[in-house]
Amino acid sequence: MVRTGTDDGGVRAYTLVGPDGRPYRSDVPGELGGHRGSRIYGRLDCPSALRARARGGYTRSRVFFADEATAIAAGYRPCGVCLPERYARWKAGLWPRSQRGAASPSAGRSVDP
Repeated sequence: MVRTGTDDGGVRAYTLVGPDGRPYRSDVPGELGGHRGSRIYGRLDCPSALRARARGGYTRSRVFFADEATAIAAGYRPCGVCLPERYARWKAGLWPRSQRGAASPSAGRSVDP
C-alpha cells in the first residue's frame, strides 16, 4: 500500500485507485494490489507479485484497489497465478461486457454470462 503519512487527525492515509483509474486517498487500506504497466490485479499475498517485488523495480508500478469491482472498472484484469478461476473466465472472454475494459483479449466479442 502506498502510505501517504497521516492526515490532520493522525489517521494513516493510503492511496488507492478508483474505478476511473485515478488515485484517491483513503483511511482504509486496499484489499487488492495491481501493476500499473501490465494492468493486472490480484491478492496482496500473490506469490508472483511477491517474487517481482523481491527482484525490485515492481514497487514503483504498484497500485491498490478497495475491491475487485473497482479494479475491473479501472480496466485491470485478474492475475493468472493468484486468481486462476477469474483469469480463466477473463481469458475465455466470459467477463460481462461492462467489465471487460481495455485489458480484455476479447473486447470485440459480445459474450455475456
